[in-house]
Amino acid sequence: MPAPPPDARSQTAEVVSVEPCGDDAVVLRVRPEASLAPVRASRFFMLRREDGLSPLIPRPYSIYRDGPASNGARELEFLIKVMGRGSQALAKSRPGERLRLIGPLGNGWPTLDGDGPPWVLLAGGVGSAPFLMGIQQALAGMDDARACRPDQLWYLFGAATKGLLYDLGAFEATGVHVHTATVDGSHGRRGNVLDLLEDLQRRGDLPSEVRLLACGPEPMLEAVEHLARERGLECWLSLETLMGCGVGICNGCPVPTVPGGPLGAWTNAKCCVEGPVFSVDAVTLAGA
Repeated sequence: MPAPPPDARSQTAEVVSVEPCGDDAVVLRVRPEASLAPVRASRFFMLRREDGLSPLIPRPYSIYRDGPASNGARELEFLIKVMGRGSQALAKSRPGERLRLIGPLGNGWPTLDGDGPPWVLLAGGVGSAPFLMGIQQALAGMDDARACRPDQLWYLFGAATKGLLYDLGAFEATGVHVHTATVDGSHGRRGNVLDLLEDLQRRGDLPSEVRLLACGPEPMLEAVEHLARERGLECWLSLETLMGCGVGICNGCPVPTVPGGPLGAWTNAKCCVEGPVFSVDAVTLAGA
């Protein structure tokens, strides 16, 4: 059976800052007590406050940024959409307070190499969280693969309104192609990211053969999966599944597998230890 990754650990981390982001989110910056090796984008940590204000069960968050601060200490950032009790408690954290940090957990994005069709990164709302580091790592090169040029990466960011296109300037600053879509038409194309992708391909800006990465609400991911299967495209989904433990014990985050696929020996995969990133060859949300 799959097990937690060997580099995962439970430790405390000091809150460095909590900054507003967009209409309903914050960027939480923390300094772990112990050093961490570099972490692949789209892996996650389980977070909770230690003072009783958070629920007992921690909440999973993808790493948003990872790197040394000006003083050389390693710091992590998390993009947190403020919704229920757990995220509200984290958003109210103050510098100097300590949080419980469990991770890094799960598996991240595949290696984004500079060979082959363009990479198209599809983000829906707070599903943008694992992409900033993903872009940075692709441009730097990972696993001895040839680094991507900025023109080989297309970041398509969709949300209901302009205020939910979190930290858009940070993505634009990477130099990759950035296009937006909003349901209300307040920024970019009116519609969703798949409408945007269709427009770019119709205009000839993107070829018909692309490689897809997607993170966002489940209906969006189901639509992306359907598109990838219909067109025979390589595609990976980073799931936002609710989790209880994050380490494969509670069986609270099942994802249906594809019969005959690489994980098809079991009816369901565990999102926390076998994901959160899955190829559509391995799992299905759309019931294919």
